[in-house]
Amino acid sequence: MSTFTYTAIDATGRQVSGNISAATRPAALEQVVQKGLTPVSVDEQTAAEKPVVRTKAMQGRVSQAAVEAFIRGLSNLLTSGVPLSKALSILSREAVGSAAKRQWTSVHDDVVGGMPLAEAMARWPRSFTSVHIAMIHAGETGGFLDTVLAQIADLRARERDLKGRIKSALVYPAVLAVLATGVLIFLLTFFIPKFKGMFDEFGGSLPPLTRLVIGMSTAVTHYGLVLLVLAAIAGMLSRRVLSSSAGRRGVERATLRVPGVGQVMGRFALVRFCRMLGTLLGAGVPLVTSLRVAREAIGNQTLADTVAGSIEQVQRGSALAASLATCGKLFPPSAVEMIAVAEQSGRLDKELVRLAAAYEDDLDRRLRMLVSLAEPALLFIMAAIVGTVVIGMLLPIFTLQDYIK
Repeated sequence: MSTFTYTAIDATGRQVSGNISAATRPAALEQVVQKGLTPVSVDEQTAAEKPVVRTKAMQGRVSQAAVEAFIRGLSNLLTSGVPLSKALSILSREAVGSAAKRQWTSVHDDVVGGMPLAEAMARWPRSFTSVHIAMIHAGETGGFLDTVLAQIADLRARERDLKGRIKSALVYPAVLAVLATGVLIFLLTFFIPKFKGMFDEFGGSLPPLTRLVIGMSTAVTHYGLVLLVLAAIAGMLSRRVLSSSAGRRGVERATLRVPGVGQVMGRFALVRFCRMLGTLLGAGVPLVTSLRVAREAIGNQTLADTVAGSIEQVQRGSALAASLATCGKLFPPSAVEMIAVAEQSGRLDKELVRLAAAYEDDLDRRLRMLVSLAEPALLFIMAAIVGTVVIGMLLPIFTLQDYIK
């Protein structure tokens, strides 16, 4: 019996690894499949060999732009007829940065040593996700590796563009929020203390709003460090809650109920799911495996949970459209109908990619509308906060003669 080290994709689309004992490599592959896993790589481990564990420091960090350039360059070279080993050698020589050069060289050396490209890339999970590995494995098996690599590069470019548009749309509201916080801190620490000294000289009873504003100013000026420590502790506790599955789901459910914001999050998840599923199916990845990987790409665990039941229905033989109809939070009825027609006509992969493009335009419109509403709302909140502070400090001045003795 020999020991084999395997890397595979589980039912949720996550990449897992481990060791199994088997007489031959095909027997080891069979054991991996029996575990309900989709094998990515299975390597025999000799008696004198120790498994190589690549820590984060050993892996280094390669930028997403560099990974995308590597994948697109490899696709272009293979399409031009350059052999895989030579293409990898060219890209490793042209790599910018020590981490990228080390990883591309390692992939080249593994491929030259007889390892499939998917297995060589799976050794660097921080650069190549399980989605990439599943698609490349299908491309190698089907003989259309160059096409799959081009699809991966296009997929990454679209994902980066979509995330970039969302981030750029949030820049102005974020600047307004920071500005409002800065103005409030300035009023509480510099403006209000000057009035407080004047009111103390006059004596008398101040209006409730004025006492509230002065109390907030006193708390900030005298206990600012304590408040900062409490805020840091609250941030750490919030981060711990969000890192847990239950806490993350709770926050996601609450966010999905917010008018406007929940719809944008749903459209963003729908776009990612449809584009990922369509790209995987177009690359020759089986439907169930594609569904598991695309479910992981949704990015929202609450919405991903709704797809889990659909995957089980597809495994039992149900049609994809019928199973997705149960996910009303993610798939509108019109999308389900279009998927059903595409499923019957045999062009599901193309229709899913087209749906992703259509809903991406809808997402862009919804996002612009949400930002256009958020800007005046933040300005109103900012004006209300500053106005409340100013009014609170001016109220005693209107009855100044009552305080002068």
